[in-house]
Amino acid sequence: MTADRPDIVPAALDIDVPHSARMYDYYLGGKENFRADREAAEKVIAAAPEAPLMARENRAFMNRAVAHLAADHGVRQFLDIGTGIPTGPNLHEIVQAIDPAARIVYADYDPLVLTHARALLGGTREGRTAYLQADLREPLPLLASDEVRDTLDLTRPVGLCLVAILHFITDEEDPYGVVRTLLDGLPSGSYLTLSHAVSDAATAGAGSIVSTYQKSSSSLTLRTTEQIRAFFDGLDLLDPGVTLVPAWRPAGPLPDGHERVWIAGGVARLP
Repeated sequence: MTADRPDIVPAALDIDVPHSARMYDYYLGGKENFRADREAAEKVIAAAPEAPLMARENRAFMNRAVAHLAADHGVRQFLDIGTGIPTGPNLHEIVQAIDPAARIVYADYDPLVLTHARALLGGTREGRTAYLQADLREPLPLLASDEVRDTLDLTRPVGLCLVAILHFITDEEDPYGVVRTLLDGLPSGSYLTLSHAVSDAATAGAGSIVSTYQKSSSSLTLRTTEQIRAFFDGLDLLDPGVTLVPAWRPAGPLPDGHERVWIAGGVARLP
């Protein structure tokens, strides 16, 4: 989708303000972005040429994490918040390839994602997928939504995915409280998969990137590795703990430039 096709732009969508999800889509080589998104993304890439690699490696981290939870820990339900524009393979495609009966709820607040919900609502006949337009900063209504309650059995373990979303939540918006509220609504044996831009691994262009995002729909807050690890307080971290995302259970050799990827992530179990 581009600004050259205004007839399919959702009414609630402001295409003149860069949006973090559409910038991410641009980094991944997608076409669901507008001129303002592309211009902002190019500013980011000029300051940090590693940005497209970071997006790819973050996506690969999520793919490995959910496959691991489904294949090795028996997780059959997932709640993915901050879904973004669909990018194959989508989460349901990964986990339903392992168990066709797996159930997934996607949630995002970007109205553009709603226009692509059909891609997220596919899947197997045995399983279920649902899409919810919701804001991470309001976790209680999200958990109480019909989409979550009708699709997921909250008496059984759920894989909660907060992938590259919490760095768009400011300190004033209480990201730690948001995560705790979500986890409090899930049963023992659930898992948290989380990734976040990390300040102590950031390259010299990070300051310029933060400035660019300040002019977009979502400001960017970098946090230290210790601050990111704090999101997992009270949980049992799976090996190798909180690492830069290329190093989390890599499927093969680390990619060229991996040391310039300043996103950290981890997976942990709720006791």
